[in-house]
Amino acid sequence: MASSKREIENKIYREFSHIIYPSWRKKVIPLGIVAIGLLYLGYVFSFFDMYNIGKRWNTERASFFALDSYAHKVHVQSYWKNPLKLKVTLEGSRFETYDPYPEWVTGSKNENKRIDFGDDGYLVLLDNKVVMHWTDGVPITVTRPVNGKLGIQSLEDLPDYVRVTKNKINVRPSLYSRVQFYKTKIVIHRYFNGWEYFFFDFQSPLANHGFFDTLRFVFLDKRLDPKMSNLSFAWNEFLYNGLWLHKEVYVALFQTIFMAVLGTLIAAVFGLPMAFMAAYNVTPFGSVRFILRRLFDTLRGIDMLIWSLIFIRAFGMGPFSGILAIGVTDTGTLGKLMSESIENIDKKEMEGVKSTGANNLQQNRFGILPQILPIFISQTLYYLESNTRGAIVVGAMGAGGIGLQFLGSLQTGKDWENVAYISLVVLITVVVIDILSAKARRKLIG
Repeated sequence: MASSKREIENKIYREFSHIIYPSWRKKVIPLGIVAIGLLYLGYVFSFFDMYNIGKRWNTERASFFALDSYAHKVHVQSYWKNPLKLKVTLEGSRFETYDPYPEWVTGSKNENKRIDFGDDGYLVLLDNKVVMHWTDGVPITVTRPVNGKLGIQSLEDLPDYVRVTKNKINVRPSLYSRVQFYKTKIVIHRYFNGWEYFFFDFQSPLANHGFFDTLRFVFLDKRLDPKMSNLSFAWNEFLYNGLWLHKEVYVALFQTIFMAVLGTLIAAVFGLPMAFMAAYNVTPFGSVRFILRRLFDTLRGIDMLIWSLIFIRAFGMGPFSGILAIGVTDTGTLGKLMSESIENIDKKEMEGVKSTGANNLQQNRFGILPQILPIFISQTLYYLESNTRGAIVVGAMGAGGIGLQFLGSLQTGKDWENVAYISLVVLITVVVIDILSAKARRKLIG
């Protein structure tokens, strides 16, 4: 009995000794993998200088950009040679000039001017100096430059929101108020919440109409233009808004959607038959399968952005290059996914079709296609959603569409409200396409 028990223990030990006492390789290899991973993370941490990321993060600049996305600013500018002569403009534009001045800018032609900043305080422009009265109650005076140097005076130490450099004095008591003094000029910014002139631009006869005023104009007022109705006039003024460029934005959006749809359609039309040819249970020729699989690797291995640059170089800028870039990339992706789906089908269905005397084409049509069709539809609709976003990036590279509009607004550096507007349009478009594609999947697949 004892020997039998010992034999059982020895047998268990032999069978599980590799777990109880693993070999040194099984101990070292996992530790080595963890060590390599930690070393790589350390290298990445050092390469991107993560130690000093907090120093590089400029929260003030980020807050300025965020403010510009949901607010608009009015510029007040004058020159030291005549500080009482003001130019008040929207966003510093040469064309959107306020005449008369806004109510918070007071003072007649040759008198001292007062600029109110609401709760932040006010400043007074005199003939040879500017006196600022902020909420902290300490007046700050900036005098006309002498020998190219600005003068600044205060009864107490200058507060933190005043920055003095060799060529400029920058005063920002709050996010919504800013005054900059240069050697030749004075620039004053006051911010207001909201997207000003979003519906009708500065020069439009409807510029200062609110929602109800516009409705009354459309249905009750006399025609401003005898050649068109008031509704057509208001719609025309909205589309051709020179500040927000509504027509250009929505035409570019249509181009982007067109690029995504046509590019995805091309990938679906070419990817599915090529997938059949690349599947081992359909095509018996190994050389054909090898060539097609390597082709799929090449098409999807090169990023869509690189393909767009190649086609822009070959065919020039425009939606055609974007369509080809999307179609080529997704042909490789859909071809690979569908060929793997074909290879993993239930063979019983195909054998059942074959038993009826069907030829190869009929076997593929009735034995394979119904099995992979739901996957194919689902994947195609998913890539349509993804390509809508991808077409924006491709468009920014030169293929046109809303991506180019987005890049143009981004590069100006001052039109961040336009960037926010285009981003919101893109977000809504992607959400709508996602909802529609989900409904299409449920209806087509069941």
